[in-house]
Amino acid sequence: MYNLSLVTIAIIAANVIFSMKGFDDRLFFEKYKFNIGNIRRGEQIRMFSSGFLHVDTQHLLFNMLTLYFFADAVIIELGEINFVIIYLASLVFGNLLSLYFHKEEYWYSAVGASGAVTGILYAAILLRPDMSLYMFFVPIPIPGYIFGIGYLAYSIYGMKNRIGNIGHDAHFGGAVGGYVVTLLLMPSLFKTDLGHIGLLAIPIVALFVLYKTGKLNKNK
Repeated sequence: MYNLSLVTIAIIAANVIFSMKGFDDRLFFEKYKFNIGNIRRGEQIRMFSSGFLHVDTQHLLFNMLTLYFFADAVIIELGEINFVIIYLASLVFGNLLSLYFHKEEYWYSAVGASGAVTGILYAAILLRPDMSLYMFFVPIPIPGYIFGIGYLAYSIYGMKNRIGNIGHDAHFGGAVGGYVVTLLLMPSLFKTDLGHIGLLAIPIVALFVLYKTGKLNKNK
């Protein structure tokens, strides 16, 4: 049902190899993870390298499975090169938003491909808003654009309340990266699917408004 292109295999392989190295070598993990203090001291490589590290095999498996399910939709519509552009841009967008919201928390650290993978997921939804998604606790198909809006709304809630040990801001930033870069690569969507573009922009605008009005203050 799903076809794995060589570029998808390469990205998954890079995540697996880099993560496995991090599992076995704590010094390697600490050197390349996302950490505010070290990044502000000039170690910008962490903005990129952290997206290929994972906490454990479960974390790695979840991200790679999500990538597996949505990569093909993006590659078919935009091609392999643009897929890589969206993936890497979403990775950086996610970490930039984390850096922005946690810039004074020098101890803050994170790892994972979640931002990049969320960007691919959001790009796939933008390209195919009528796709149906299934969730374990919802026995009926959910339209892709509804899932996308709900996912980012939950991310805003998670950012505000710091729910779980999850980088909600990286997820949100990755989704924004996938959204923006996909529209730049395929501007014809503004003519063919303006309604869904507007709907998917709602949580992005909401985050901006909440931040500007001071209502996104996170609990310390």
